[in-house]
Amino acid sequence: MLSKLLVANRGEIACRVMRACRQLGIRTVAIHSDADAGARHVREADEYVRIGPAPARESYLDVQAIMRAVRDTQADAIHPGYGFLSEKSDLIDACAAADVVFVGPHRAAVATMGSKIESKRIARSAGVVCIPGYDGADQSLDRLYEEALRIGFPLLIKASAGGGGKGMKRVDDPAAFRDRVREARTEALAAFGDDRLLLERCILRPRHVEVQLLGDRHGNLVHLYERECSIQRQYQKLIEEAPAPHLPDAIRSRLFDAALALGRHIAYDSVGTVEFVLDADDGDAPYFLEMNTRLQVEHPVTELTTGIDLVEQQIRVASGERLAFRQTDLCRDGWAIEARVNAEVPEDGFCAAAGRITSYQEQAAPGVRIDSGIDAQSDVSLHYDSMLAKVIGFGGTRDAALARLVTGLRNLRIEGPQTNQTFLIDLVERPAFHAVLSTGFLAEQFPDGYRVPSLLAHALTAAAAAGWTCLTQRHRAHDVPLTMLIGFRLTAPAGLAATTNLHVTGSDDIAQLVRIAWTDCGALAVTLHGEVLPVTIAHVDDAAAVLEIGRRRFDVHRDGEATCVWSDGAQAICRVVPDVLYRPVSSHAARAGDRLVAELPGVVDQVLVEVGQRVKAGEPVLVLAAMKLFHTLAAPADAIVASIEVTAGATVGRGTVLLSFETA
Repeated sequence: MLSKLLVANRGEIACRVMRACRQLGIRTVAIHSDADAGARHVREADEYVRIGPAPARESYLDVQAIMRAVRDTQADAIHPGYGFLSEKSDLIDACAAADVVFVGPHRAAVATMGSKIESKRIARSAGVVCIPGYDGADQSLDRLYEEALRIGFPLLIKASAGGGGKGMKRVDDPAAFRDRVREARTEALAAFGDDRLLLERCILRPRHVEVQLLGDRHGNLVHLYERECSIQRQYQKLIEEAPAPHLPDAIRSRLFDAALALGRHIAYDSVGTVEFVLDADDGDAPYFLEMNTRLQVEHPVTELTTGIDLVEQQIRVASGERLAFRQTDLCRDGWAIEARVNAEVPEDGFCAAAGRITSYQEQAAPGVRIDSGIDAQSDVSLHYDSMLAKVIGFGGTRDAALARLVTGLRNLRIEGPQTNQTFLIDLVERPAFHAVLSTGFLAEQFPDGYRVPSLLAHALTAAAAAGWTCLTQRHRAHDVPLTMLIGFRLTAPAGLAATTNLHVTGSDDIAQLVRIAWTDCGALAVTLHGEVLPVTIAHVDDAAAVLEIGRRRFDVHRDGEATCVWSDGAQAICRVVPDVLYRPVSSHAARAGDRLVAELPGVVDQVLVEVGQRVKAGEPVLVLAAMKLFHTLAAPADAIVASIEVTAGATVGRGTVLLSFETA
């Protein structure tokens, strides 16, 4: 067994690997960038080493810095987690040169399966059916266009070295094909250093189902059943479950056979996943998609339904042990559903959120597992993935697992950066979640984007206004009379007026007028959009207020000028201003054609133009990275680039002017 293992990753997966190591009696080493100096995974390790600045390419993707950390700490193994270097041959080569154990499969498996082009060729040679498309060596634009016409539209353009939707474009019209190819190449080169592309027929109602494999270095290989991962946003999975619902047994058997055939063909010797696309319009006919030669984010649903600790098995296999079981020894019991909790604002186009975690609480509940990489001391950075935690519900049936998942999402309290918990709850409670799922689920259920349910949105606004009132009134009771008054009347207690108008502004930057009135019994009546919401004050102290609106409880506290509200997984961060102090924000908007403004916070990855360059409307001009997603921004009109206000590597906030233009 290994004695000391360095985890070449961060966040949730680093904490997960360290937990397995503690159970096996293995000491751990954490690595961290400057942005993660105080991160939870650093504090949970036995040792830690700084490896570079915040940008991943200068820290978590720096193989030489990681190997120096291995040498300095005398670790005898590296676990790459997922993402970053987990599927990079460079790290495997460096481990081999330093006589360090790489906790993962052999190099050839990683190298061949890491290329979408090469992996499809190998899959076909193993007898596994692939989606019709083109993955040839001729990457000229003309050849790709010819192949696109042969395949037919709609089709998908994919980066050969890609993953997570980076460099992937759907094209419905031949006229748009060449522009989408240029965009895909730009993103692929920025994300992977490889601009090779492949084309695939676009299956209009695809299901995404994957099979978990586990092999050792003695020729033994088993599958640990399948997972459904169809609910995705921008090709990033949101909900995963095992087993896959509404899956015919005949298709399930075909998936197992195909995954094992591919695994045996490449002599697979670790934890890995073979992913398939099922055509829901053709009897769930399965096609090979790709193979991930690493641990998957969604591995907990397999662990809960099989009783197999996949991280422990990875480490045991890397140590040279044989699998302790055969396929006939394995069985599956129960149901598990996982939801990814991300730092983002769903109602604002899933804009990335960042900042300090001000409160973090996990409440234990039967059948609920939470895998997290944060706590109340954590900072959420724009440099890395947006996932904060995974909530997994487990039970004897799908309904039981779903109920426990919702309980876990409601009870997980994360304050600071906004999260997608309310969105996840809304998603899984929809009737369509019980039907056959497809990757078009979100587009079908939220065709105009996500909006917080109006009743909840109104209650959050009302709670912000009522909580602000309670806390302000309590605070001002200790102040010198008259010097701190916002408004008063002779017949009411000194402090706030008996009836006060407040302006509450949330993440949408829209101020809402709220009227607060004290009732005879000391409670509050909040009027919003003409509706009166009675508010019961359960508790108030100098730090926070606890309110009840309807049957829902709201916790409210002040953080500087912000009023923060939390209730059953829902969060609102508002600015509350009394009517007498309110000044409307100027409604002047810049002309659409004279500048490019960041619509979300992020890091400038590439500036694709120069001052004086002529650009056409829709032409890519800048790539903005936010939490590992790349956003290609385009020129708003035919114009000349007048000035470039930012440089590559700069961190920008929402609303920052990036480029300015002159009329061409």
